[in-house]
Amino acid sequence: MTGNKILVVEDDKTLLDVLKYNLIKERYSVVTAVDGVQALEFARSEKPDLILLDIMLPKLDGFEVCRILRKEMTMPILMLTAKVGEIDKVVGLELGADDYLTKPFSLKELLARIRAMLRRVEMVEQEMLSSNETAPPTIRVGDLEIDLARYQVSRGGSALELSPKEFELLAFLAKNKRQVFSRDRLLEKVWGYDYAGDTRTVDVHIRWLRQRIENDPAHPRHLLTVRGVGYKFEA
Repeated sequence: MTGNKILVVEDDKTLLDVLKYNLIKERYSVVTAVDGVQALEFARSEKPDLILLDIMLPKLDGFEVCRILRKEMTMPILMLTAKVGEIDKVVGLELGADDYLTKPFSLKELLARIRAMLRRVEMVEQEMLSSNETAPPTIRVGDLEIDLARYQVSRGGSALELSPKEFELLAFLAKNKRQVFSRDRLLEKVWGYDYAGDTRTVDVHIRWLRQRIENDPAHPRHLLTVRGVGYKFEA
């Protein structure tokens, strides 16, 4: 992962300088932006491998930047927030962010999450390359189709707009149908985290997926909660 390009979007110059210094020290290539408009411009021109995106930004806030970028690009987005309200974290995830960190955070945790995200991207790319030869099947459950090779999901013949992480979570559970996975296990298998992360990330992605693929999200047929344990996929 050495040499991966990271776009850091942060209007606090002191924090921006600290992040840039430590990322370069870890041998990442770093591009910086100090407002939302710059973030969009540099994301499109520099095509980073990962984006660290602050929420409170001048000109265009991080939520809007995330919403726009997620329609155009698939790189991991890790949101940085000084807000402690759960609703702010949920909004960021539902707009397509892969995860979030609440300030103040430790550099050790930040770097661990960056490594996990980039490692996961590499694994997915390798799986897609190998799929050209092995031609993985499309998983069909009722009117739901999950095309593992093309990273596409359709329902009733209509394509669904899922974020990369939503697709990976759905595909993982569908490939392991009827198996129950804890939230920590899903963070490990889908997000690539080898430590206990914030399990709210999993809950939000499950809820968002239910709204896309279930006829009645309040009474799901496919993405089921196993109380006290985690989640499973039923055909």
